[in-house]
Amino acid sequence: MPVFHCSAILFDLDGVLVDSTRSVERQYRRWSEENGLDPAKVLQISHGVRAVEVVHAIAPHLDAVEETRKIEQWEANDRDGVGIMPGAAELIKALPLDRWCVVTSGTRSLATARLLWAGIPIPSEFVTADDVQKGKPDPTPYLKGAALLGFDPEECLAIEDAPAGVKSARAAGIKVIALTSTFPANALQEADAIIARLGQIRASVTSSNGLEVIVS
Repeated sequence: MPVFHCSAILFDLDGVLVDSTRSVERQYRRWSEENGLDPAKVLQISHGVRAVEVVHAIAPHLDAVEETRKIEQWEANDRDGVGIMPGAAELIKALPLDRWCVVTSGTRSLATARLLWAGIPIPSEFVTADDVQKGKPDPTPYLKGAALLGFDPEECLAIEDAPAGVKSARAAGIKVIALTSTFPANALQEADAIIARLGQIRASVTSSNGLEVIVS
């Protein structure tokens, strides 16, 4: 039973706190078909990565800024099946508001909308695609998240569902629990622990005002 001691938890959003994977995939398929691209190739790299970087990688001939705006607007309008991940509400409730944040590859407007749809409190700090020049798997998003909360990366714990996010957190020096909501366990082997459900995580504030995170 792994036990982590940390000062703060940094959550990815889609596939971790919010069940939005089907919406994301629907809109990337739509975008792929509209532009004559192979949906399978697009989906292979899209999870956990900023949309602008997906467009650059798959369709460098297109206007990445305009295409990103289009994709994220489609996602924002697609609420079919979007909701809170099982166990997310209980885990968030166990944490002081200043001890957690969201580090997402989506834009701030999309992240805020999804948090509100899911009924998750808006954290005091969060990092979005709008806040970094380099997204996951670069360490910048998680380094920024730790800094915003006022902790060194080594004091933090990340919860992720995508290989790009796991790589980002690990490169930042942050321990990672990976959730198999989007990818199988064999794609998440760089994580420090791998779980099937958020309900396997129990977090509490210790007598020394740190966090103890138990994985069952």
